[in-house]
Amino acid sequence: MVPEEIGAGALYIVSTPIGNLGDISYRAVETLLSVTYIAAEDTRKSRILLNHYEIKGKKLISYYGPKETSKSLLLLKILLSGSSVALITDAGTPGISDPAGKIVRLAIENGIEIIPIPGASAMLAALPLSGFDTSSFLFEGFLPVKSGRRKKKLEDISLEKRTVVLYESTHRILKLIDELEESIPAREIVVAKELTKTFEQFMRGTPSKVKPMLEGKKSKGEFVVVIKGDR
Repeated sequence: MVPEEIGAGALYIVSTPIGNLGDISYRAVETLLSVTYIAAEDTRKSRILLNHYEIKGKKLISYYGPKETSKSLLLLKILLSGSSVALITDAGTPGISDPAGKIVRLAIENGIEIIPIPGASAMLAALPLSGFDTSSFLFEGFLPVKSGRRKKKLEDISLEKRTVVLYESTHRILKLIDELEESIPAREIVVAKELTKTFEQFMRGTPSKVKPMLEGKKSKGEFVVVIKGDR
């Protein structure tokens, strides 16, 4: 039997599945069952996961980018009152290209216990299957949207000796491939699509070889792009 609440006043950073709902740990489910409050990037998406595991009666708090500062203060107040909070995102591990940093810093500053509940990560799912060197790698997440900063990042990547891992949205993936075709035309890349889902796919080759595999295809969620280092 799971206790009504574990670690009262603690902040739990809980990893959730990146696609397949079966990829959640027993410990994560037990934690979500046990806490009073769940802070979620998108409460509508999180309800799908919670309903699947019959996690009911929780106080859901929306915690996403534009509201991260104000909601962090609210969560801090809840934590200081003695209630525990589990922080989850739409998919994967909070803080990895998803909101988490501000509430974690506030928790540290206020002496609140922070407990990791590890699990799925799109980056770590794609990286080992790339076939590239994983002894040392660079995770860049999403590249900047503004052209100047984006161009500078792409220039840095073109000189990088280590394997590089990027995230990209469905709306900008072809633009990114075009940019890679221009900046690193001879380098091998792997584009991971629909990770852990029914139509999971890994596309391999130079940017010009991968591009036709993506054109005209629709996909939900984000892509992971792994770039071979210039060794």
